[in-house]
Amino acid sequence: MNIENIDLKKLDKSGLKTLISWASNEGWNPGKNDADVFWDTDPNGFYGFYYENKLIAGGAIISYNKEFGFMGLFIVHNDFRNIGIGNKLWHLRRDRLLQRLNANASIGMDGVLAMQPFYNKGGFNIAYRDERYEFKSDITPFSDLVSPINKEDFEKINDYDINYFGFDRSIFLNNWLRMPESKAVKYTEENEILGYAVIRKAETGYKIGPLFANNEKIAEELFKWCLSIAPNEPVYLDIPTTNENAVNLVKKYNGKYIFECARMYYGKPPKTNINAIYGITTFELG
Repeated sequence: MNIENIDLKKLDKSGLKTLISWASNEGWNPGKNDADVFWDTDPNGFYGFYYENKLIAGGAIISYNKEFGFMGLFIVHNDFRNIGIGNKLWHLRRDRLLQRLNANASIGMDGVLAMQPFYNKGGFNIAYRDERYEFKSDITPFSDLVSPINKEDFEKINDYDINYFGFDRSIFLNNWLRMPESKAVKYTEENEILGYAVIRKAETGYKIGPLFANNEKIAEELFKWCLSIAPNEPVYLDIPTTNENAVNLVKKYNGKYIFECARMYYGKPPKTNINAIYGITTFELG
């Protein structure tokens, strides 16, 4: 096949679901209901290559209000690897996303170790390493200051989230907090939100993300709550290793190291308080 004759095309929702099924086959362990939330966040944010009317490669190029972009879900079908398709697709996606954003807007992504030199040549620099850990769920007492997030909390949660994601992602968050087979909780004192967490069903076990908290004590209470609602299931958490308290948390609860990647940015990294990030939301949409 001549890759020069393959054009970038926008995916429909079935194309997105195909990418997520490939991600599952690759062992990325996506959430059971991720596809619907991802699509509703930015239905114009998924592109790929087709060959003989079949999707052969694709990925996400998400725009958050044109202020910030995120590239994820980058996958080439096994039958079409090592012939230059990935290289071409990645650069086309990067350039298309830049066109979708305001001038000087930054782009984030999480890159696996083997691909980091390639992404660096494409203009992305490493901000910090991410590590995934697996835990055994456990029914452990947790603070009574942890309570479910309800619709009346949304505005406060969204305002809190902006401090740690760096940009408004209210469309994503509105759906993420109400996802089927998931639970979202907050930690409050005197009606002030000091942390929140979401845990969702994945292909295997459950995944926590995000886990944002003002300090390590609050993060631990939210984490214990998450472990308590997934009996006899593995639970996964992705941490930024530059947050020493997050590293200490996974050690305290005997987290099993699974793999690592790195958060990388094209342009300036968002202004966030990394020491309050105990769990990254996703590797696919940031």
